[in-house]
Formats: sequence, C-alpha cells, structure tokens
Amino acid sequence: MSSSLGVLRSSVQQYRKNAGLGSTELARRAGITRQALHNIETGHSGPTTVVALRLAQALMCRVDDLFSLIPSAVEARVIGEAQQGYRVRLARVGTHLLALPLQGAAGLNQRGDGVIKAHHGSQVEVELSGNPALLERTVILIGCDPSLELLAAHTERDSPDLRVLTRQASSQAALAELAAGNAHLAGIHLWDAGSGESNLPFVRRMGLDQPLHVIALWTWEQGLLTAAGNPRGVQGVADLRGGDLRLINRDSGAGSRLMLDGWLDAAGFGVSERQALPGYHDEVDSPLEAARQVQVGAADVAPGPRVAAQALGLNFLPLQREHFDLIVPRDHLNHPAFKALIHTARSPAFLLELATLGGYDAAQVGQLRGIVA
Repeated sequence: MSSSLGVLRSSVQQYRKNAGLGSTELARRAGITRQALHNIETGHSGPTTVVALRLAQALMCRVDDLFSLIPSAVEARVIGEAQQGYRVRLARVGTHLLALPLQGAAGLNQRGDGVIKAHHGSQVEVELSGNPALLERTVILIGCDPSLELLAAHTERDSPDLRVLTRQASSQAALAELAAGNAHLAGIHLWDAGSGESNLPFVRRMGLDQPLHVIALWTWEQGLLTAAGNPRGVQGVADLRGGDLRLINRDSGAGSRLMLDGWLDAAGFGVSERQALPGYHDEVDSPLEAARQVQVGAADVAPGPRVAAQALGLNFLPLQREHFDLIVPRDHLNHPAFKALIHTARSPAFLLELATLGGYDAAQVGQLRGIVA
C-alpha cells in the first residue's frame, strides 16, 4: 500500500491534558483563539510554523511530538462482509485497526471515515476521507439494548472530540466479539437461573488473559411482549401450554432467550414440551425485531424488555428485573471515550431521556459490580 499524500495528525490535546492546561490558557500562550486551538486539536486545520513552535514551547515538548503525517490510506481488519467501494467507519482496538462497513438503511445517514479501495481476505485498504485523529479516540460498544445508541449520541454531543460506535449483537455474541478483539466494550444481560446471578457467571467462563471489569449501567424489566391491548389475554408463560399461542424467539445467545427458558422451566415445561412450542425455533436477532414480529401479527408472544414493547406500542407483561452491565477489559479502562461514556451515563440529560423509554432503573450506573481475573 502506498500514498502520495499524508494527513496531519495532532496530539496537542493529549499533551495539553497531560500538562494540566485548559484550552483557554494554552490558546493564550500560543497567541490564538480557543476556536483555532480546537480546530488544531481535532485535526480540522493545521498550525502555522510560529503557532506550532509556541504550542511546543508551552507544552515543553518538540513540534514532532505534537504533529505527524500519517498515510491517506490505511490497512484495517474488516468486521463483517464488505466489498470494494463500501464506506467504513474505523477504530483502533489494541494494536488492530478495525473497519466497520456502513450498510443498509442505518448507514445512509452516518458519515464514513473512508472507502474500501482493495480487499485482501479479512484485510482491507481504506482511502481515508475523515479525520484520522478520530480513529484513536473512538470506542466500539457492542450489545443489544436499544438505548445504547442513545447513550452513544449523548456521549458524542457532550464530548465532540470523541466517538462511540455501536454494534448490534446478542449478549453471548457480544462477549465472543469482545474476546476476539472486535470491540472495546460489551453490554450484556445474561441471567443464570441456577445461581440467580446476572452476567458474572458468564464473564467468568471467558478466560481472557486480562482482568475484565463488570460495570453496572442499569437494571431493566424483562417479560412477555404481546399485541396492543393483549387481545389473547396472556397472563404468563403458562398460557403457552396447549399450543394456541405462537412465539417469536430470540437467538440462542440472547439474554431474553435464557430468561424465557428459565421461566418455562419454572412453569414445569419439560425440554421436549418447550421445543414443541409453536414458534420456539423461529429466532430474531434483536429485541426490536421481536417486537416488530408481534406488532405485524407474525407472532402472539415474544420474550423481551419493556423498552421494546413501549417503542412499538405493544402490551408488556413484566416478569423479572435484571442487570444490564458493561464488560470492560482492563486495557480499555483509560480510553477517553469510555470515560466520557460513563460520565454521560450519569448525566441528568441522558438519565431524563432514558427514564422515558420504559423499564429502566439507573440507580447503580457506573458502579463496579466485580472484577473477573
């Protein structure tokens, strides 16, 4: 891979924060406005020679420490399916640069970091079109809670020089992606019916080579989703007996699937009876898709959270409250975007919106629930 041009990367913000200087004071020392300093720190503009020298003097470092040229094209490991010409978003996880394709309707209104110019197996060459400095200030958050996108949006609004990319995956798939180095953070809700404990038993089985921090985000209500007005009169999982109601289920790695199996066991459903339930083997990969299937009449009942029912105007029968936690490898605890995300998750503006979505209790947000070595 080669490139005729380079892109300026700025490390001014990192050195400024390490020096304990505010942006106003550094701008004053460099003889520029705060807006000009912001543009330099975010890579939107480059400094003059004089300003670069003043910044280096104020920060007691070399100009080369603050500014460097990086190629206008980079190599990255692609996550998922992608072809030449696809737009991608980029983030560095450990030593690997990852490329997340922008596909489908969700990708139409998102700005990419570059375009795939060549494909070599799992590696792609990406022609950069965005700010390369942002790649180092991005975290990838993977999970199935619909509110994670809202949290990411609030975080980026509060910290515009940082970024949170969300990926949709059920809880056990999210843990697998975290173990593979394809995400910085995993949001999970996995209830272990045997111990009555959430998430920690599953994290203990991962066996990674570094400690994993289990950090509370919130608890949320899980239960049964039925059509608006509950026309079939569903009162609980026992009503599934007899085969008159059709399920839509979640995939085998989903927390809602584990809970449904636990509820069925508690109601006395044997394994063969459970397997024979109409729709038990019809699986969707997100709580919102399960809710849509009930909304359009393809199913009568689905396991899932209250937020999915409320979003689509469905009836909700609450059965259990469970933890939704962030799983964070030790290496990512000091990532600035992760710190900003936790700060935002505690902010009144975000919590006000979260409360309107339905079923959330964020009283423990940000608390350490455990460290799994």
